Amino acid sequence: MSSLISPTMRSCTSLLSRVSVSSTRPASRTLGRAVRPLIIGGAAQTRYSSHSPMGSPPAVQRKKVTVGTLRAMHRKGDPITVMTAHDFPSGHVADHAGMDIILVGDSLAMVALGMEDTSEVILEEMLLHCRSVARATKSAFTVGDLPMGTYEIGPDQALATAIRFIKEGRVQGIKLEGGKEMAPTIKKITTAGIPVLGHIGLTPQRQNALGGFRVQGKTSSGAMSILEDALALQEAGCFAMVVEAVPAEVAALITQKLSIPTIGIGAGNGTSGQVLVQVDMTGNFPPGRFLPKFVKKYGDVWGESLRAIEAYRDEVKSRQYPAPEHTYPISAEELENFTKAVKDF
Repeated sequence: MSSLISPTMRSCTSLLSRVSVSSTRPASRTLGRAVRPLIIGGAAQTRYSSHSPMGSPPAVQRKKVTVGTLRAMHRKGDPITVMTAHDFPSGHVADHAGMDIILVGDSLAMVALGMEDTSEVILEEMLLHCRSVARATKSAFTVGDLPMGTYEIGPDQALATAIRFIKEGRVQGIKLEGGKEMAPTIKKITTAGIPVLGHIGLTPQRQNALGGFRVQGKTSSGAMSILEDALALQEAGCFAMVVEAVPAEVAALITQKLSIPTIGIGAGNGTSGQVLVQVDMTGNFPPGRFLPKFVKKYGDVWGESLRAIEAYRDEVKSRQYPAPEHTYPISAEELENFTKAVKDF
């Protein structure tokens, strides 16, 4: 049998035999990640940078949230928590905080890419951000928002886009805007086995047709139209739907008429759950930035970040940073040898 092994394979085998990871050496903890020394040629080598961005895992890992989980929560009347995320850090913190659903919303066009509105973001940009969030999310159910222009032409286009979100974006479901007119499109996607989160009421991608970001369902006929939309989306197979900028009483009555969850945003406390744009509620932008009436700020990330960066600036200018504890040591003997070598260089 040994005669069948090429010299190249013998060389690789020999190299692998000299490289091993010790199973008996204690783990070293660096930057929140335990790593075992890599033994190469008998010498232990420890890495001091480029570690996993995940940090230490939570003490108790949650079970993965699925559509079944969400249905069970709805049956029990357990409010469903939804939060947007647009990159790895925002996805990581939302998952760590226990969100049930993390939505990679097209609002990232404005809050992450600096665009004027959601209509500017394109498919490839959404897929990139979905992948980033998906890498950070271990427990929450992830949903990607289909951007304007990627699903309106017809059910076949919408299904093709949805498949790309699942395969390339690595999310578990998709969201699209629209009412009863989108029911055939949604049916096409759900029949293919892809979970769909609907979106009715104020649909930001259609703001120009709606006359801007205006509250919907403020008349009896307008409210009835939203109810008809909700029932059509439920019949088409949506597992849940976002209800945006609708009077609280209207949203509550619509919720009572449905057998699937409603996720409110600016729709009062009578829905099955709530969603907010993460950077709005955490206060990532400076004071004075417009926020919708329904947004409650739970933090001041802008203020904390500004203070931290200003402190860093001041310490660099005054040479307080880096301090000795932030540097790597060298023995006195080696330093003396190097100093002499520099003089003779």
